Amino acid sequence: MQGNSLKIAIASDHAGFELKKKLSSYLEKKDIKIKDFGTHTNESADYPDFVHPLSEAMKFGEFDIGIVICGSGNGVNITANKHQHIRCALCWIPEIASLARRHNDANVLALPARFLTATQATEISDAFLEASFEGGRHQKRVNKISCSH
Repeated sequence: MQGNSLKIAIASDHAGFELKKKLSSYLEKKDIKIKDFGTHTNESADYPDFVHPLSEAMKFGEFDIGIVICGSGNGVNITANKHQHIRCALCWIPEIASLARRHNDANVLALPARFLTATQATEISDAFLEASFEGGRHQKRVNKISCSH
C-alpha cells in the first residue's frame, strides 16, 4: 500500500508527539494522505482522547491504516483494540510490523516513541505499509479474534 490513494489516520499523546510529527512528514513526502487526530502539542494529554476518534473514523472506512503512538506503545495499543473492527499491533522492529499485516491483518500500527528513533519508526512503518494480508490459513485465525461474549 503506497502512494496517493492511501489514507492514514495518525494519533499520539504528548510522549509520541515529536515522533508523530516526524513520521507524518516522512509519509507526506511519499504522497500519502495523513489526518492527524492529535495531540497537537507536547503538553500532557490522554491518549484515549485521540485514539478513540481515530478508531471510530476507521470503522466507517475513512482511512486505510491507523498509526498510534505513545511512550511505550501499550496504552494506545490497548485503547485501539477495544474497538471490534481494529486489529492494532505494537511493533518495535520491521519484521514484527510485516508479520502483523501478513498474518494478523493488522490495520493499526502502535509505536513506542520512547524506545525508537525516527529512522526506526519510518522503517517499521514502511514494513507495515508494504505488507499485505496473506489470508489462507491466517484468515481462519483472524476470524476467531472477535469476541461476541
